[in-house]
Amino acid sequence: MARSGKRAAKPSTLRIIGGQWRGRKLSFVPAQGLRPTTDRVRETLFNWLAPDINQARCLDLFAGSGALGLEALSRGAASCDFVDTSAAALRQIAAHLATLGADSLGHCHQTPALSFLQGALEPYDILFIDPPFGQFLVNPSCEQLAASGLVAPDGLIYIETAATEDPPRTPVNWSLHRDKVAGGVAYRLYRNSQT
Repeated sequence: MARSGKRAAKPSTLRIIGGQWRGRKLSFVPAQGLRPTTDRVRETLFNWLAPDINQARCLDLFAGSGALGLEALSRGAASCDFVDTSAAALRQIAAHLATLGADSLGHCHQTPALSFLQGALEPYDILFIDPPFGQFLVNPSCEQLAASGLVAPDGLIYIETAATEDPPRTPVNWSLHRDKVAGGVAYRLYRNSQT
């Protein structure tokens, strides 16, 4: 849920596209430059994740509107940690969780992503890395994840970047599982082959 340079002028709607909350629409006030992952990209991503999402422990770094983590919970993930530096964004995610009756499944953390990763203790099954474009946050996030051992064996890591950016530098044990480009967005799914 990265941020571009454009200011959003009016409230937006996030639509859950699959799972138990399919079709639910959640209103949010976008922060300046918030760039939600599109329905099209989310649908493709969660088709990729379908065999692995049930009861997965998820992490939504740079959560923004929480679209990825909320979609994961709708489709059967056991839990999701939402991480963002914006208190307003996290308040909206918490409100969405309450609306959906999912308070116990999602946990919001107002802290920089790298700080959160340094303090996290348990590995995740599925991780979403979708930082603001052009701020060079992907590679440091991957390095910290590898150093902290926070990706479970056979875990999946989703990375979304601008299509014009170089591919991320990922740890040697992360194998590229799927990748695609849609408009100006490149999105990739890696699997941690380390056992």
